Order: sequence, then structure tokens, then C-alpha cells
Amino acid sequence: MELKRVSYKHKNNKAAYYLINYIRQFIPSSFYQKKLAQKIHSKKQHSGIQKRVDYYNKLSKTITLKSPLQLSDIKTVPGSKVYFFDLYQYSRYFNQKLKGLFLFGDVVEVPGQPTFVKSRPILHNNANSVLLKWNKLRHFMFIKKDPKTFLEKKNMLVSRGKVHKTQAHRIKFMEKYFKHPMCNIGRVNTNDLNPLWKVPRLTIDQQIDYKFILCLEGNDVASNLKWVMSSQSIAVMPKPKFETWFMEGLLEADVHYIIIKDDYSDLEKRLNYYIKNQDKALQIIENANAYVQQFKDTKNERLISLLIMKKYFEKTNQTQYL
Repeated sequence: MELKRVSYKHKNNKAAYYLINYIRQFIPSSFYQKKLAQKIHSKKQHSGIQKRVDYYNKLSKTITLKSPLQLSDIKTVPGSKVYFFDLYQYSRYFNQKLKGLFLFGDVVEVPGQPTFVKSRPILHNNANSVLLKWNKLRHFMFIKKDPKTFLEKKNMLVSRGKVHKTQAHRIKFMEKYFKHPMCNIGRVNTNDLNPLWKVPRLTIDQQIDYKFILCLEGNDVASNLKWVMSSQSIAVMPKPKFETWFMEGLLEADVHYIIIKDDYSDLEKRLNYYIKNQDKALQIIENANAYVQQFKDTKNERLISLLIMKKYFEKTNQTQYL
């Protein structure tokens, strides 16, 4: 295994995550349920809290679910362990007779019934996709301190990630910009695609040595977007089509990130513009860093998660158990 792959700087502590979550399984849920009211009212709510709750959970009408799953019956299955752990972190505070629908993994379509998901398409009619902070071990990493300012970094775009044969949009970018003088890009996985595209991995520290970092969506969202927006580099990407707990649908082009066309044809022009207009680049970084801050308040994150679930159970006609 490559040393860069096991570089844990800036990454979440996987061992601690699993240890904490396994310990939670040994404590009866009834212990947590007694604390629900205290947790919900432990921090004074403000408009920003409710705004996020209503963004993640857009349900407005009461509906009865068809064939829901009881909380007590949800079990971890291969490939879904982190999703189960992230759900149980908050579902344990509720009566385990409550029921819901749950879709683990990369969800790119809106379900037919109100369903808890990690990701959803950015659409006006996506209310049935109720977002929770799932797979946060992989997705929610932030840079604590960037050792370089934007002005000290390389005038280039960097990208390291997997490119699968099913990801035509990523393949297109590689075809267009691999070996471009302003780009240091490549794939890190092994498959039958162009073997020249296979390049050594770069650590996060090595990537933030560049002014610009590509944040292309994969199966759903771009998983590197969170740590990029917490650095002194700038995310470069087309307008996002999917969103998660990070609320990618609220990000503004050329305010929080540098937008490029869906066909990537204006990439060089956009990079050169921000190299020449560094004051505008610095403003984007300031905006991006400020946006990230809201996700670092652990008490707020817990409160929002609990309120989202409470609203879901209310809107699915289960108030008798709340």
C-alpha cells in the first residue's frame, strides 16, 4: 500500500470512530431516549438552526409511509456500517418503535416516499430526500491550518482521485486536460482506461500546495470539496448537480468556488483570470472558509440532526411515539 494512502494528517481518526460507535451499541437505547428533550433544548435555537433543519427536511404535508422499517430492526450490513453508525448516533434518542425509510450509499434519484438519504439531486421537488450527515468519516474532513497562503502556492490546478469507466464526465476532463501545462491531474485507481492517466497519489498537504483544486462530482458529490473549502486553495468545478449535508445547492458560483462550464472549455481562461485578479481569489477563499465554519459546531450539528428526525416522524404521522 502506498504511504500517501495511509497518510492520516487532516483525516478523521478511523480507529476512534469505530471504537466509539461499537461502545454505543452496548448502552440500551432507553438510556438515550430519556435525554432527548434535554438534547433538543440544550442549546438556544436560532433562525439559522431552523433554516438548516427545513433545508435538509423539506416535508410540509403529513403522509403515512408504506412498508417502513422500525428503528429497532435496522441492522448494519456489509458496505453500510458507517451509515448505520451515523444513523444510530441520533436514532438512539428516539422511541425504537418509530419507523422510517432509509437508503444507504450514493443516492442520485429522489425516492417515491420520504426517505433518509446521504445525497440527493439538487431539484425543486426533492422533498422526499431527507438528508442526514452520513458517511461523515470519509466526507467531513477539514484543514485545521493551511501552511501556505494563496499567494505562495503554485499557479496550477491539481486533481487526484478515482476515475471509473462509468464516469463519463471525469473521463472527459482527463481527455481534455491530462498533461496540460496548467494542470497536475491523474487517476489513482487501476482499470482499463488510458494507462498514462494512472499517476502516484498526493497527500492533502501536497495538493494544497496548488492554488486551484479540482472538485468534480463522482457518483454523487465531490468528496474533497469540504477540505478544499477549508484551505487557502480554491475549489474549481461546474455547478453541482447533487448535494449532501454540506448543502452544495447553496454554494454560489465565484463566491464560494470558481465555476467552469459543464464541458470544461473555459478552464484555462478561468484559472488565468484568478491568477491575475488575486484580490477576487482571496475573497472566494474568505467566503469558503466562513461557509465551512457552520459545520464545525458539534452541538449545533447534533441539535439539527435530532430536529430533522423529529420533524420526519411528525410528518409521517407518528406523533404517538414522540
